[in-house]
Amino acid sequence: MSYYRCIVDVVRGVTEIDDQVFVAFKDSRELFAYHADTFQQFRVLSVHGLNDPRDMVVCRDDRQLYVAETDCIWRVSSSTEQQQHQYVKWLTTESTFHIGTLSLTSRHLLVTSQSLSLRQYGTTDGQLLRDVQLPQFVKVMWHAVETTRGTFVVGHQGTSHDKQQFAVSSLFIWYLSVL
Repeated sequence: MSYYRCIVDVVRGVTEIDDQVFVAFKDSRELFAYHADTFQQFRVLSVHGLNDPRDMVVCRDDRQLYVAETDCIWRVSSSTEQQQHQYVKWLTTESTFHIGTLSLTSRHLLVTSQSLSLRQYGTTDGQLLRDVQLPQFVKVMWHAVETTRGTFVVGHQGTSHDKQQFAVSSLFIWYLSVL
């Protein structure tokens, strides 16, 4: 049996854990939880202070949602066992680092920025682990992920041969500045 559901709104983040699909919409203070099998909404998580989500990921180890806004990241409990979900403004960035997208591998949260840098944070303590400046020929960064081999794969526009060219590049760990 197939299920199809159409949501007419700007989706900024989608993530899944334990047959729950979480969706963040533009200009929303709420995160919506749906059953993965039926896509029926069963819960709404209100996050007071959240204004305009940009992206969202979930950590399978700590069962926390990480929700990005332009200047901060919220950490929201995904657990259904609690009557009241818990949330906290987990990380705030300085005014020159505008958050673009998030990705998560194990206990590392990778954050892209419009300023063409990647930052890697530990999810256990929120400490900055690495700050990576992309090469000057990169004009726009779309998304990035960390691989299990310790490299970063980046989707971007701009190569050393053509500033309009779209590309996917791998950055090796030995290029990175380690804090």
